[in-house]
Amino acid sequence: MKIKKRSKSFAVKLFVYIILIGMGFVYLYPILYMVVNSFLSASDLTDPSVTWVPTELCLSNFQTAFETLDFASSFAMSMVMSLIPAILQTAVTAVVAYGIARFQIPGKKLILVLVLVTFLLPSQVMLVPRYVLFDNYHLTDTVWAQFLPAILGQGLNSAIFIFVYYSYFASYPLVLDEAAQIDGAGKWKIFTRISMPMAKGATILSMLFSFVFYWNETYQSNTLWGGKIQTLPLKLQSFTLQYEAIYGEEAAGSISESVSLAGTLLSILPLLVLYLIFQRQFVESIESTGITGE
Repeated sequence: MKIKKRSKSFAVKLFVYIILIGMGFVYLYPILYMVVNSFLSASDLTDPSVTWVPTELCLSNFQTAFETLDFASSFAMSMVMSLIPAILQTAVTAVVAYGIARFQIPGKKLILVLVLVTFLLPSQVMLVPRYVLFDNYHLTDTVWAQFLPAILGQGLNSAIFIFVYYSYFASYPLVLDEAAQIDGAGKWKIFTRISMPMAKGATILSMLFSFVFYWNETYQSNTLWGGKIQTLPLKLQSFTLQYEAIYGEEAAGSISESVSLAGTLLSILPLLVLYLIFQRQFVESIESTGITGE
C-alpha cells in the first residue's frame, strides 16, 4: 500500500511539475527569444543553422538601438511620466478609500458603484471627452494631461487601488480609531499612523502596478501629447522612423530584426530590473491583497 501511495504521489508531483514547466516556458520563451536574437549579427540572422547560440555577440545592435531611442533622455522622461503619477495616484487613492471606508458618507454604496463603473468602462470611451476637456484648458501636450487625472483619482486603473485600499481600511474595527481619538489623535494622524502602516501591502502594490501601467501606456499618451513628449515606449513605437531620421532612408529599409529586438529589450529593461529588486515585496503585496494581475 505504501508503495502504491508513493507511486501515486510521485505521479501527481511529476504531472504538476510538467504543467508548471510548460507554463513557465510559454511565459519565458518570448523573453529568451528577444534576448538571444538581439545579440545576433547580420550574418547570423541569415544563417539558418544559427538558432539559439550566436557565433558572436553583436553588441553594436544595442549601441544602434541606444542611439535610435535617444535612451538617456527618453528614459529620464519615462521616469518622470511614470513615477510622479504613480506616487500621486497611490496617495490620492489611499485618501479616497480611507474616507469611504472609515466615515459615514451618504450614498457610500453608490459611490463604490460609480468607482467600479470607471474601471469597467474602456479607456478609449473616455479618451475623446478627456481630450476635449484638456484641449479647452490648453493642457494637451503638457505633463498635466498625465498628472491631473492622477491627482483627482482618475489615473490609470485608479479604481483597482481604491478597492484594494478600501478592503484594508474596512477590515479593522473602529475601536482602534476611537482609542486613538481618546488619546488625542486627529483624523489625519490616525490615517498616517494607524491606517497606512496596516495597508503597507496595498501601498506597495499600488506603487508598483501604477508605475508599470504608466510606463507601458502609449495609446492615451499619443493622443494627449501629440508627440511633444517622448517616452521609451513611444520612441519604440516609432523606432523605424527614428532610425530613418538618424541613419537615412536606405538604412531604415534594411533595418535588422536584431536591432529592433535590442530596442525592445532596452525599453523593458527598467521594468525587469524593478521586478528583480522588488520581487519579494511584489509577491507579498499580491498575496496579501488577493490581486492576481490583469
